Amino acid sequence: MNFRTPHPFPSVILDDVRGARKMLSGVARMTPMEGSRHLSGLVGAPVHFKCENLQRTGSFKLRGAYVRIAGLSPVERAAGVVAASAGNHAQGVALASALLGVRSTVFMPVGAPLPKVAATREYGAEVRLHGHVVDETLAAAEEYAQETGAVFIHPFDHPDIIAGQGTVGLEILEQCPEVRTIVVGIGGGGLAAGIAVAVKAIRPDVRIVGVQAAGAACYPPSLAAGHPVAIGSLQTMADGIKVGRPGDVPFELVRELVDEVRTVSEAELSSALLLCLERAKLVVEPAGASPVAALLSDPESFRGPVVALLSGGNVDPLLMQRILTHGMATAGRYLSLRVRLTDRPGALATLLSVLTVADANILDIGHVRTDPRLGLTEAEVDLHLETKGPEHCEEVTAELRGAGYLVTE
Repeated sequence: MNFRTPHPFPSVILDDVRGARKMLSGVARMTPMEGSRHLSGLVGAPVHFKCENLQRTGSFKLRGAYVRIAGLSPVERAAGVVAASAGNHAQGVALASALLGVRSTVFMPVGAPLPKVAATREYGAEVRLHGHVVDETLAAAEEYAQETGAVFIHPFDHPDIIAGQGTVGLEILEQCPEVRTIVVGIGGGGLAAGIAVAVKAIRPDVRIVGVQAAGAACYPPSLAAGHPVAIGSLQTMADGIKVGRPGDVPFELVRELVDEVRTVSEAELSSALLLCLERAKLVVEPAGASPVAALLSDPESFRGPVVALLSGGNVDPLLMQRILTHGMATAGRYLSLRVRLTDRPGALATLLSVLTVADANILDIGHVRTDPRLGLTEAEVDLHLETKGPEHCEEVTAELRGAGYLVTE
């Protein structure tokens, strides 16, 4: 979907982003750019990863948080700052505050991953666990700000935040001056807006494509309506872009400067994360992998050279395990079957020999004899197999059926 509606009064301009870059000198790293041979082959042009997953705190969020807090007056700094986040923004605010000598309090949901909570504390913030969803956590942080006078540091809806995130765009133009398309994940819109401000002012010919998770896509209806629209249900593993309403400030910039907003499915996110890990050897969180998911879903629609922004790498190990399993299943690397056979000595060994011929690796096996659906001399075997892709899955199933087995996927 294409949305280009002129807006005559942008709240952030190129000079703001350049000023933010000077402020971030020695604070934020210029993260590396890595080529992807696999995606380049699919797109038919060079594809590069901008690796903000390797930024300090594991995401781009330090950039905006530092610029915002550094811009506070001495009186505001003395009052401290407060933020609400499930992870990346929390760590960015905590480290930025520590570097600037400002007291920080960060509200996080009760179910926030333990590694993210621990990291936020280690960066120096006081962490308060409140609420089970981010909206409840956000309300608690805003109440705390009103009661104490602490300055609330919004994750995306402030010009200073946007200017800080826009420094990523300046780096992209320096590291890949021939870039023609930049693909970036969108949650509230601060990162996409900042990059668009910087890039379009210098290279208006560069196409900027935003990506949202289909289960948390607040921008398409908002852009269609011409103003931010809140959506109800948010269902996605990509918590970094799991936002129910665009920010007022970034929305206007995204509407003016971002060429297109696409959505990707959970299966596409899983496949993208698996590709980053297997092919690029990069640990990336689901939100950070959303640009890769968009490239995988429709590679021929992107004009290269392409830069895909990997915005963060903070992912809980247990969640990573589940996502990778889901990604492998989506890619046809796992196959679950139920096979019925005659319950007699040697029957299981015969079944396993068929799987050996089919070159399928058995991950787990269960033998069922007591199901009332089974005849007196029947048994069923539940098989969980590691396979080599969709074609191999079909070959394994055909091999079993060819051997006379009743197979249920």
